[in-house]
Amino acid sequence: MSDPKSAFLPVVDDHTRLLILGSLPGDASLKAAQYYAHARNAFWPLIGGVLEEDLGALPYETRLDRLRDRRVGLWDVIASAERSGSLDAAIRSPEAADLRGLTSRLTSLRAVAFNGGLAARMGRRILAGLDNVALIDLPSSSPAHARPLEEKRQAWSVLAPHLERKPITGRAG
Repeated sequence: MSDPKSAFLPVVDDHTRLLILGSLPGDASLKAAQYYAHARNAFWPLIGGVLEEDLGALPYETRLDRLRDRRVGLWDVIASAERSGSLDAAIRSPEAADLRGLTSRLTSLRAVAFNGGLAARMGRRILAGLDNVALIDLPSSSPAHARPLEEKRQAWSVLAPHLERKPITGRAG
């Protein structure tokens, strides 16, 4: 039996330059009400490696602040779906998130990165023709995507040119 699942609100602000899109939060994330909460999900080590900061050692809200400080946003391509468990393969009746609406409000946006194959397939279809924004496919940070962490790190390193090198200081909101 499938359970209804819904995405979190986007973590973005007026300074967001890079938006990372997953598919839909898994059960551990939904239970914790936190992006990428599963202990074996490599998202925080991967993005932390690109930012050259150990985000996994920080409290969740501080992690989000650090992402915003570096102009990185988070969201998902699916607003809601039926799914038993956490695997993307189990997603049924997905309702797409309003990626066009969100990206149209992010005037500093320069790149959208898709965390995994489903996010890339759906996100690219929704954002086709988006001007002046690079679309980047990444290997999934999920533990279900059995690829060596070092190989994932190498692939995720393509995000570095799209990041703010120094944290934004004194920014509003």
